[in-house]
Amino acid sequence: MHARSRATVASDNATWTGMVPVGDTELAVTDTGGSGIPVIYLNGHMASQRNWRRVIAELGPQWRHITYDMRARGKSKRSADYSFATSVNDVDAVLAARGVQRALVVGWSYGAFVGAHWASRNPDRTVGAVLVEGAQPYDWIDEIDIEQMRKLWRRLNFLMVLLRPTGLAPRMTAEQMANSNIEAGEIARERALGPVLDNITVPTRYVNASGSSLGSKGDGQERIRASLDQVVQRNPNIEIHAKVPSNHGSILRKDFRTIAAAIRETATASRNHPGPSTR
Repeated sequence: MHARSRATVASDNATWTGMVPVGDTELAVTDTGGSGIPVIYLNGHMASQRNWRRVIAELGPQWRHITYDMRARGKSKRSADYSFATSVNDVDAVLAARGVQRALVVGWSYGAFVGAHWASRNPDRTVGAVLVEGAQPYDWIDEIDIEQMRKLWRRLNFLMVLLRPTGLAPRMTAEQMANSNIEAGEIARERALGPVLDNITVPTRYVNASGSSLGSKGDGQERIRASLDQVVQRNPNIEIHAKVPSNHGSILRKDFRTIAAAIRETATASRNHPGPSTR
């Protein structure tokens, strides 16, 4: 996997930015370079790599920060495949393009599910994982009306079209967004996600938000978060680092310091963890 030659490098900090071809698409990637532990950031479902800027600034240049826009998000190109399996495989593609063998994965919301699956499948390539407000095993898909979800995305489609030039909305159809959300619900099922989390053998830290999120009702979001209690009881490699005051949508903006602290703690735990070294 090779990055295109039209990549640009900032002379002051050796940051690389460019397009990485993957299958039928191209992913917009940024790599700060350097000799620090590589950290790859996995975005929320509708988010872009710029959502991580506060976390990255808090950690500083002693880490190697790799961010990218998922398919049809941010500056990345459209694709015919927006499946969850493809999202996980794209992590491999980005790391291969940047010549990185092992990395600490950090995911928020949808990206936390991607990070959990990648860490579970690739223990020898994972320094550790930080999962922010996501990858919580709960059958929430049974509590929603699937057809109403499809109608909601169709109603939101006009707004999505208006927001696309700003990079704040994916360049996906309403049907594609609905299907992706429904698939995420199936992946979140306890019987599906539970074994994935039980199989994680690297240090993993959760940072959970508080209150509700877009589309949640009553105490639904808190019940989803509570599902992690059994996870940490079963797997000693997984801990809840913190529960912060901010909600699902604002956690990267308001509690970036806590997320950065979880990354530092995970890297430290990895140094003392049985298995390959962190470097």
